[in-house]
Amino acid sequence: MAPAYRAEALTDRTPPTDPKEAGVLVLLYPYDGQLFFPLTQRTDTVESHKGQISLPGGAREANESTQDTALRETCEELSVCPDSWNILGRLTPLYIPPSGFLISPYVACTSTRPVFNPDPVEVAELIETPLALLLEPATVKWEVWRLRDTLVEVPFFHIYGHKVWGATAMVLSELVVLLREAAKNGLPRD
Repeated sequence: MAPAYRAEALTDRTPPTDPKEAGVLVLLYPYDGQLFFPLTQRTDTVESHKGQISLPGGAREANESTQDTALRETCEELSVCPDSWNILGRLTPLYIPPSGFLISPYVACTSTRPVFNPDPVEVAELIETPLALLLEPATVKWEVWRLRDTLVEVPFFHIYGHKVWGATAMVLSELVVLLREAAKNGLPRD
């Protein structure tokens, strides 16, 4: 799910030895007979990635792990805290050359649907997303966009009228690959 220019940058560029670190979270929960996870549309007042769709998360603070960062940021952004969450694992860390961040994505689950209360300073919209939607081929779209004065083909997940692209799409794409591998190997789908 990386645009071609981005895939080349990821291949050709070694992250610095001391990148800025961040943690993001895919929080799975049951709702209406399916597994869902929250995405957020960032406000126009946040420091970076204004208006974009993202997973809850943010920059690591001193003396905290990136897992703790992902949990803290989810709590701050959505007012849901990890009292009864089960951390399922960490996805592949992803270096973002334009921002200089190395993000560590985590997957967690909870047995009940959280009561979300998004922070209006950071979150313009909460997008509760069925996990199954990511597995539908029609959800993946491509468009030509002008980025940094260059026309590029950009892949994205089309979710409820929103374009989920960039690092968020790359993280979700890895999750899709893992889910498909699990299904192919006959592992439980629940």
